[in-house]
Amino acid sequence: MNIHEYQAKEVLKGFGAPVAKGVAITSADEAEAAAKQLPGPLYVVKSQIHAGGRGKGKFKELSPAAKGGVRLAKSVEEVVTNAREMLGNTLVTKQTGEAGKQVNRLYIEDGADIDRELYLSILVDRAVGKVAFVVSTEGGMDIETVAHDTPEKIVTVAIDPTKGVTASDAEKLCDALKLGGPAKVDGMQLFPILYKAFTEKDMSLLEINPLIVMTDGHLRVLDAKVSFDGNALFRHEDIKALRDESEEDAKEIEASKYDLAYVALDGDIGCMVNGAGLAMATMDIIKLYGKEPANFLDVGGGANKEKVTAAFKIITADPNVKGILVNIFGGIMRCDVIAEGVVAAVKEVGLKVPLVVRLEGTNVDKGKAILNDSGLAITAADDLDDAAKKIVAAVG
Repeated sequence: MNIHEYQAKEVLKGFGAPVAKGVAITSADEAEAAAKQLPGPLYVVKSQIHAGGRGKGKFKELSPAAKGGVRLAKSVEEVVTNAREMLGNTLVTKQTGEAGKQVNRLYIEDGADIDRELYLSILVDRAVGKVAFVVSTEGGMDIETVAHDTPEKIVTVAIDPTKGVTASDAEKLCDALKLGGPAKVDGMQLFPILYKAFTEKDMSLLEINPLIVMTDGHLRVLDAKVSFDGNALFRHEDIKALRDESEEDAKEIEASKYDLAYVALDGDIGCMVNGAGLAMATMDIIKLYGKEPANFLDVGGGANKEKVTAAFKIITADPNVKGILVNIFGGIMRCDVIAEGVVAAVKEVGLKVPLVVRLEGTNVDKGKAILNDSGLAITAADDLDDAAKKIVAAVG
């Protein structure tokens, strides 16, 4: 689960991280009062959407010369003007795609005098099986660009889970970021704080880009992006309350109600598969034969008729879907349950696009019989390769 920048900063502030004072608003009428709560005279007006690259983004409704989704304002009046221009309009960044995201919230933040911009993130390094810091002196840039152009400027420090962030770990991070004086003192305190926030709140990503050294020599978290492990949210009611469903795909929200692993994609062939690995293989073979998957959808090993029916409805609700491929390898999952769910869903919502079904495994004969006796226009496939060829040919 993702949250907004202003929410992420509030979470980090609760652990003791240094963040600027700011006020979130949802209406331009709130902008003046929000700005007057801040010291000034420099303010930052930030679009709050679940996507990066906001500063370089462009608003669809505004001229190409208009400022991006993060703007400096030197007066309360400028804050109000920017708020009226940004709220309700669609911001397009490199992470949103051409559709963009509507800006429904702004974060009015106190400005900062910046000396240097640094990069810091915490994530799970699966190569070593530990939580790790990834840091660079090249803050304010895309870390992918830094990794490609100057990989030597990225330093990774893995943390021993039995010890947490030790003084030695913090020293390594300070050296990597070239911190000295007050900034080093701040860093030695900040790194354990961030690790504590990451582990205690079950984060899957904590990215601060940039972490700044101000002209007074101290550190400040200038931007924050946080994602949480959805499987651990039951332990964090406070974090669950931060969810903003307006930032999520409606189909993904519906899928979460049935505990379905669903991710919307840009293709035109809908997929319903059991097992993440098989789902990836299914998407790969669709691409191999020249088409693109419209989604990742894993119904899981213990899916019942209700979940399968819900999954099918979610796929057919996508107007981009021109064909559907159901690929089930029944181990724990029974092929007859899948077949019953598919037939029930088709009878309920109708079938307006080609449907190819490949079944193999537990109760496969029962499953095939259910499909064959349904009287529906379902194309059977012998194996995955056959299924992919048939759905790609049917979609054309």
